[in-house]
Amino acid sequence: MSPYTIAVVIGSLRKESFNVRLARALEKLAPPELKFHYVRMDDLPLYNQDDDDHPAAPVQRMKDEIKAAHGVLFVTPEYNRSMPGILKNALDHGSRPYGKSVWAGKPVGVAGISPGATGTSMAQQHLRNVLCYLDMRLLTQPELYLQMKDDLFDADGGIGNPGTRKFLQGWMDRYVAWVKQHAQATA
Repeated sequence: MSPYTIAVVIGSLRKESFNVRLARALEKLAPPELKFHYVRMDDLPLYNQDDDDHPAAPVQRMKDEIKAAHGVLFVTPEYNRSMPGILKNALDHGSRPYGKSVWAGKPVGVAGISPGATGTSMAQQHLRNVLCYLDMRLLTQPELYLQMKDDLFDADGGIGNPGTRKFLQGWMDRYVAWVKQHAQATA
Protein backbone atom coordinates (compact mmCIF):
# COMPACT_ATOMS: atom_id res chain seq x y z
CA MET A 1 0.00 0.00 0.00
CA SER A 2 1.24 3.51 -0.79
CA PRO A 3 2.30 5.56 2.21
CA TYR A 4 0.19 8.38 3.58
CA THR A 5 2.21 11.44 4.55
CA ILE A 6 1.10 13.07 7.77
CA ALA A 7 2.18 16.66 8.42
CA VAL A 8 2.80 16.92 12.16
CA VAL A 9 2.33 20.46 13.47
CA ILE A 10 3.62 20.92 17.01
CA GLY A 11 2.40 23.98 18.92
CA SER A 12 5.53 24.17 21.08
CA LEU A 13 9.03 25.45 20.46
CA ARG A 14 10.42 24.05 23.73
CA LYS A 15 13.45 21.71 23.38
CA GLU A 16 12.02 19.24 25.91
CA SER A 17 8.43 19.62 24.71
CA PHE A 18 5.93 17.14 26.13
CA ASN A 19 3.99 17.54 22.89
CA VAL A 20 6.93 16.46 20.73
CA ARG A 21 7.23 13.42 23.00
CA LEU A 22 3.52 12.72 22.58
CA ALA A 23 3.75 13.06 18.78
CA ARG A 24 6.70 10.63 18.70
CA ALA A 25 4.80 8.17 20.91
CA LEU A 26 1.75 8.40 18.62
CA GLU A 27 3.99 7.81 15.63
CA LYS A 28 5.11 4.53 17.23
CA LEU A 29 1.46 3.44 17.38
CA ALA A 30 0.82 4.18 13.70
CA PRO A 31 0.90 1.54 10.98
CA PRO A 32 3.90 1.54 8.62
CA GLU A 33 1.94 3.11 5.75
CA LEU A 34 1.82 6.41 7.68
CA LYS A 35 4.93 8.53 7.23
CA PHE A 36 5.24 11.41 9.70
CA HIS A 37 6.78 14.69 8.58
CA TYR A 38 7.39 17.28 11.31
CA VAL A 39 6.65 20.75 9.99
CA ARG A 40 9.10 23.44 11.05
CA MET A 41 7.49 26.67 12.30
CA ASP A 42 10.15 28.39 14.42
CA ASP A 43 11.38 30.47 11.47
CA LEU A 44 8.00 31.74 10.25
CA PRO A 45 7.66 35.53 10.36
CA LEU A 46 4.58 36.99 11.98
CA TYR A 47 1.68 36.90 9.55
CA ASN A 48 1.24 40.14 7.59
CA GLN A 49 -1.36 40.35 4.82
CA ASP A 50 0.99 42.65 2.87
CA ASP A 51 3.18 39.57 2.26
CA ASP A 52 0.42 37.34 0.79
CA ASP A 53 1.60 37.71 -2.81
CA HIS A 54 5.29 37.20 -1.94
CA PRO A 55 5.56 34.85 1.06
CA ALA A 56 8.91 34.44 2.77
CA ALA A 57 10.80 31.23 1.96
CA PRO A 58 9.93 29.57 5.32
CA VAL A 59 6.23 30.32 4.74
CA GLN A 60 6.32 28.83 1.23
CA ARG A 61 8.18 25.77 2.56
CA MET A 62 5.51 25.22 5.23
CA LYS A 63 2.70 25.65 2.70
CA ASP A 64 4.33 23.16 0.32
CA GLU A 65 4.72 20.62 3.13
CA ILE A 66 1.05 20.92 4.08
CA LYS A 67 -0.07 20.71 0.43
CA ALA A 68 1.96 17.51 -0.04
CA ALA A 69 0.49 15.82 3.04
CA HIS A 70 -2.46 13.45 3.00
CA GLY A 71 -3.42 14.45 6.52
CA VAL A 72 -2.42 16.74 9.37
CA LEU A 73 -1.83 16.02 13.04
CA PHE A 74 -1.80 18.99 15.42
CA VAL A 75 -0.18 18.32 18.79
CA THR A 76 -0.36 21.33 21.04
CA PRO A 77 0.16 22.53 24.59
CA GLU A 78 -2.19 24.96 26.25
CA TYR A 79 -0.97 28.48 26.99
CA ASN A 80 -3.24 30.75 29.03
CA ARG A 81 -6.31 28.63 28.22
CA SER A 82 -5.74 28.75 24.46
CA MET A 83 -3.49 27.60 21.65
CA PRO A 84 0.05 28.96 21.41
CA GLY A 85 0.73 31.96 19.16
CA ILE A 86 3.18 29.97 16.99
CA LEU A 87 0.32 27.68 16.02
CA LYS A 88 -2.14 30.47 15.22
CA ASN A 89 0.56 32.20 13.16
CA ALA A 90 1.11 29.04 11.07
CA LEU A 91 -2.63 28.62 10.57
CA ASP A 92 -2.94 32.22 9.37
CA HIS A 93 -0.03 31.87 6.94
CA GLY A 94 -1.40 28.62 5.51
CA SER A 95 -4.89 30.03 5.04
CA ARG A 96 -3.85 33.02 2.93
CA PRO A 97 -4.28 34.53 0.44
CA TYR A 98 -8.04 34.17 0.59
CA GLY A 99 -9.28 31.23 -1.45
CA LYS A 100 -5.88 29.49 -1.51
CA SER A 101 -5.77 27.83 1.90
CA VAL A 102 -3.46 24.81 2.12
CA TRP A 103 -5.55 23.53 5.04
CA ALA A 104 -8.91 23.18 3.24
CA GLY A 105 -10.12 19.62 2.84
CA LYS A 106 -7.25 18.02 4.76
CA PRO A 107 -8.21 15.32 7.27
CA VAL A 108 -6.96 16.40 10.69
CA GLY A 109 -6.50 15.03 14.17
CA VAL A 110 -5.81 17.07 17.29
CA ALA A 111 -3.90 15.94 20.37
CA GLY A 112 -2.14 17.58 23.25
CA ILE A 113 -0.53 17.19 26.64
CA SER A 114 0.01 19.61 29.49
CA PRO A 115 0.81 19.44 33.21
CA GLY A 116 -2.60 20.93 34.04
CA ALA A 117 -5.45 18.73 35.27
CA THR A 118 -7.56 19.38 32.18
CA GLY A 119 -4.71 18.73 29.77
CA THR A 120 -5.14 20.85 26.67
CA SER A 121 -8.93 20.90 26.52
CA MET A 122 -9.31 24.68 26.17
CA ALA A 123 -6.48 25.02 23.64
CA GLN A 124 -8.08 22.27 21.58
CA GLN A 125 -11.50 23.90 21.77
CA HIS A 126 -10.09 27.12 20.31
CA LEU A 127 -7.98 25.24 17.77
CA ARG A 128 -10.95 23.13 16.66
CA ASN A 129 -13.00 26.29 16.03
CA VAL A 130 -10.29 27.59 13.71
CA LEU A 131 -9.78 24.24 11.96
CA CYS A 132 -13.51 23.97 11.22
CA TYR A 133 -13.54 27.49 9.82
CA LEU A 134 -10.57 26.54 7.61
CA ASP A 135 -12.67 23.68 6.17
CA MET A 136 -10.48 20.90 7.48
CA ARG A 137 -11.98 17.42 7.93
CA LEU A 138 -11.80 17.27 11.73
CA LEU A 139 -11.78 13.98 13.62
CA THR A 140 -14.05 14.97 16.51
CA GLN A 141 -14.08 11.76 18.56
CA PRO A 142 -12.36 10.53 20.52
CA GLU A 143 -10.76 13.68 21.91
CA LEU A 144 -7.14 13.35 22.96
CA TYR A 145 -5.93 15.65 25.71
CA LEU A 146 -3.66 14.29 28.40
CA GLN A 147 -2.23 15.45 31.68
CA MET A 148 1.54 15.00 31.84
CA LYS A 149 2.56 12.55 34.55
CA ASP A 150 6.05 11.28 35.35
CA ASP A 151 5.30 7.67 34.33
CA LEU A 152 3.42 8.47 31.11
CA PHE A 153 6.35 7.83 28.78
CA ASP A 154 8.58 4.76 28.99
CA ALA A 155 12.37 4.73 28.52
CA ASP A 156 12.01 4.16 24.75
CA GLY A 157 9.69 7.15 24.24
CA GLY A 158 6.55 5.05 24.01
CA ILE A 159 3.60 5.14 26.37
CA GLY A 160 4.38 3.41 29.67
CA ASN A 161 0.89 3.12 31.14
CA PRO A 162 -0.96 0.16 29.54
CA GLY A 163 -4.40 1.78 29.87
CA THR A 164 -3.20 5.01 28.29
CA ARG A 165 -1.41 3.08 25.54
CA LYS A 166 -4.64 1.18 24.76
CA PHE A 167 -6.60 4.46 24.60
CA LEU A 168 -3.97 6.07 22.34
CA GLN A 169 -3.89 3.01 20.08
CA GLY A 170 -7.66 3.27 19.69
CA TRP A 171 -7.30 6.97 18.87
CA MET A 172 -4.57 6.25 16.32
CA ASP A 173 -6.67 3.52 14.69
CA ARG A 174 -9.56 6.00 14.29
CA TYR A 175 -7.22 8.69 12.97
CA VAL A 176 -5.72 6.33 10.36
CA ALA A 177 -9.20 5.33 9.17
CA TRP A 178 -10.17 9.03 9.05
CA VAL A 179 -7.15 9.96 6.94
CA LYS A 180 -7.76 7.07 4.55
CA GLN A 181 -11.42 8.05 4.23
CA HIS A 182 -10.76 11.74 3.58
CA ALA A 183 -7.27 11.99 2.06
CA GLN A 184 -7.29 14.09 -1.08
CA ALA A 185 -6.18 12.41 -4.28
CA THR A 186 -4.25 15.55 -5.19
CA ALA A 187 -1.93 15.40 -2.14
